[in-house]
Amino acid sequence: MIALIDMDCFFAQIEQHDNPDWRETPVAVTNGELGSTIITSSYEARAFGIHTGMRLKQARQLCPALIQAPSRPYRYAAVSSRIMEALVDITPDVEVFSVDEAFLDLSRCQQLYQGAWDIGEQIKRKVFSVSGLKCSVGISGDKTTAKFAAKKGKPDGLKIIHPEQAEQVLAPELVTELSGINKGIGSFLARYGIICCGDMKRVPMSLLAKRFGNLGRRIWLMAQGQDPEPLQFNVKAPKTIGHGKVMPPQTRDKTVILTYFQHMSEKVAARMRCFHYQADAFFIGLKTQQGWLKTKASPGFYTDDGKVIYQLCVRFFDYYWQGQGVWQVQVTALSPRQGKQLDFFSEENPQREHINLAMDKVNQRYGEFTLAPARLLDKSKMPNVIAPAWKPTGHRKTI
Repeated sequence: MIALIDMDCFFAQIEQHDNPDWRETPVAVTNGELGSTIITSSYEARAFGIHTGMRLKQARQLCPALIQAPSRPYRYAAVSSRIMEALVDITPDVEVFSVDEAFLDLSRCQQLYQGAWDIGEQIKRKVFSVSGLKCSVGISGDKTTAKFAAKKGKPDGLKIIHPEQAEQVLAPELVTELSGINKGIGSFLARYGIICCGDMKRVPMSLLAKRFGNLGRRIWLMAQGQDPEPLQFNVKAPKTIGHGKVMPPQTRDKTVILTYFQHMSEKVAARMRCFHYQADAFFIGLKTQQGWLKTKASPGFYTDDGKVIYQLCVRFFDYYWQGQGVWQVQVTALSPRQGKQLDFFSEENPQREHINLAMDKVNQRYGEFTLAPARLLDKSKMPNVIAPAWKPTGHRKTI
């Protein structure tokens, strides 16, 4: 028995909860006061046709009374952490899937409850008691069907699909309605006549396995309500540690672009130091109208120093940039290793280590960038955002 808890319009619902006058009114969350694109919106706003990714200007044309709420990622993360911690009271087997979703494996504790409906109601009451927020819950025998059920039960719903009925329930649904089957995979399946989940049995599993490997085998089973994927309780070691930021379109001011680069360099470095990682290779990129200008750069030794990373960015920028407008910057540590990496060619600087240590202590106590390089006093006013792979603990606890 697997349950999926999915918070309803999570960010917007928190804003309505914290601002009682906004309840039952159309609210749109944007990335700060200057944000022009909607991150999410309340159900009242969605009734006007407003959706994620829509420009605020267009949304106001559809709904003049729309309330803009600048995002508060640290508040959202704190509420999420509180909810995830409380779910352990239902079952110890909890997988935090994202900031607003979690899977619960209820298989070992079914005897403690009076059936699936009772468990679902208790989950909803638990979430509301610790957050004051509503959620939707889907329950079935596997992760994919439980997630599908939660989506169909929105908002504030509870939908149960018995494992024996899962294949029959999914059969008429589009395969792209299932989590993990994107347009690319959907297009591949469509070439073989697989439009709905019920079409999947017409082709052998080997067809998908040959194209997608183990993922293909899983997809073949997912469509029949037999997703074999178990809950994941451990956060895997990172393959990359990166941060990027969108800037005003067509930015051509060199000082502004370099400020963004230093901002991201320091964020990556601080995050590596927090979890004791170092890297000797970094992806550095600028997004322009023509596409990405990018490179893989190395200082020649392992480092977790933002100054060293920023110097790589400056060299990249001076070599590749020719004055074109920029939309976004990205700085990513590649294949980071945990622990201090000893290197014969390392340019260790004890003074820099002491400075970084002091800076980390100040920032951990008083807030990010309380102490920072002088250039970052003029850093972007756009606030941080929650990473898609956010987790309540470990290196994925990223904002």
